[in-house]
Amino acid sequence: MSMCYAKQLSVIEDVGNVGMTEYFDPPHALPEKIERLAIMIKKSKHLVVFTGAGISTSCGIPDFRGPKGIWTLQREGKALPEAALPFQCAVPSLTHMALVELEKAGVLKFVISQNVDALHLRSGIPREKLAELHGNCFMETCPSCRAEYVRDFEVGTVGLKETSRRCSDPKCGARLKDTVIDWGDALPPKEMDPAEKHCKMADIVLCLGTSLQITPACNLPLKALRGGGKVVIVNLQKTPKDKKASLVIHGLVDKVIAGVMDFLNLQIPPFVRIDLFQIILTHALSLDKRYVNWTLQVVSVHGQKAALPFIKSVEVSFLDKEDFKAAILDRQPFRLKRRTVWDKAFEMVLRLNLGDGCGCSSVEIDVPVDFQVSTDCFDFDKDVVFQKLSDKAAVESKCGQNAVLERKTTLTPSSGVTVYAVVTNFVQYSKTCRTLSDSLTNEDLKESTESSRKRSRGSKRKSRS
Repeated sequence: MSMCYAKQLSVIEDVGNVGMTEYFDPPHALPEKIERLAIMIKKSKHLVVFTGAGISTSCGIPDFRGPKGIWTLQREGKALPEAALPFQCAVPSLTHMALVELEKAGVLKFVISQNVDALHLRSGIPREKLAELHGNCFMETCPSCRAEYVRDFEVGTVGLKETSRRCSDPKCGARLKDTVIDWGDALPPKEMDPAEKHCKMADIVLCLGTSLQITPACNLPLKALRGGGKVVIVNLQKTPKDKKASLVIHGLVDKVIAGVMDFLNLQIPPFVRIDLFQIILTHALSLDKRYVNWTLQVVSVHGQKAALPFIKSVEVSFLDKEDFKAAILDRQPFRLKRRTVWDKAFEMVLRLNLGDGCGCSSVEIDVPVDFQVSTDCFDFDKDVVFQKLSDKAAVESKCGQNAVLERKTTLTPSSGVTVYAVVTNFVQYSKTCRTLSDSLTNEDLKESTESSRKRSRGSKRKSRS
């Protein structure tokens, strides 16, 4: 969980039970429960998944109520846990991506999340099939026209407050607000209403990584019972709703879901992260019209004042090395000013050095420049470009692919803005439990191993991996 988010929430004394004991089903029982869950999912007509912080712990994001959770440590007077990576660098877990495949297969109808980490959206769950009950740290919304803006950086506030940005619709322009609720805030009807509707329709509500303590969200899964549906809970701690569940599994969420996907013979898709940035190139002729003074800017698509969280520095070089001097831009905003002969075309090579959490260290972009030639404007279909980049990344099993998404002019035909899409991360998942360690944190593996040893001590039965 983002420490920024946790620190900005209002302080309350009663956050429910924390530091609860974690339980692991015995090695002989876990596979049986996983198979039972897989059969239930296979027969399901309207599967709804309800997720909590436990689905993101393997992504390096601390939970709230576990032995080392945020609320647990706060109650003990200890410092908050450190996230493994900056919040915006977190990568969806095996479970996040398995849910994407279940949705594409037509099995999963709706996802209800209590998390604010944006990982369901990043993984590929369609927005219309997702209810984020507590908001999203990376989303702003317009209170006037209801437009939503998903950012590649944390919005910076919680409690439905105004942010520093405005709606980009020229007919609106209202001040945007964050979407993250604080203690005491009501759950937004836009998220709550479809969540309640789908729970009532569900034949199975699968609860993953949630202690089911926070009301009114925790009561949503039980609405399936009124229509004859069933509730399944996968969590390391016991929950107040266990008695209402048809099946309770105490185990790591990733391990359980990996087993389910194995049984269903479904492949977990890779995670492909595509980020956007824009190159702004402006120029002005010198008084004698022999030279052109030009400026290169590499900036966020969310505005020139917004940070580019995935780029550390930009190295600028030129194919014609005799007439041009290379430069390293290591501070945002990335800006380079130069003076060149008016009638000389040239080609720049931008080496984008990527930040923490990216799957490759750098990406190279070729930028041809000719101030005498007017460049046409265009706007490619975003979904088509994204799909091509994703397919190419999957074939090559790496990141770094890039493509031009849009070009628009500014005040003069030869000056303009070019929007680029670049694959900044590619993660391949294994659906087998044997290789699951690649998607778990060391702490998860340590706790799982220690628990298994305690439970198998004195028994002659060998644990299966």
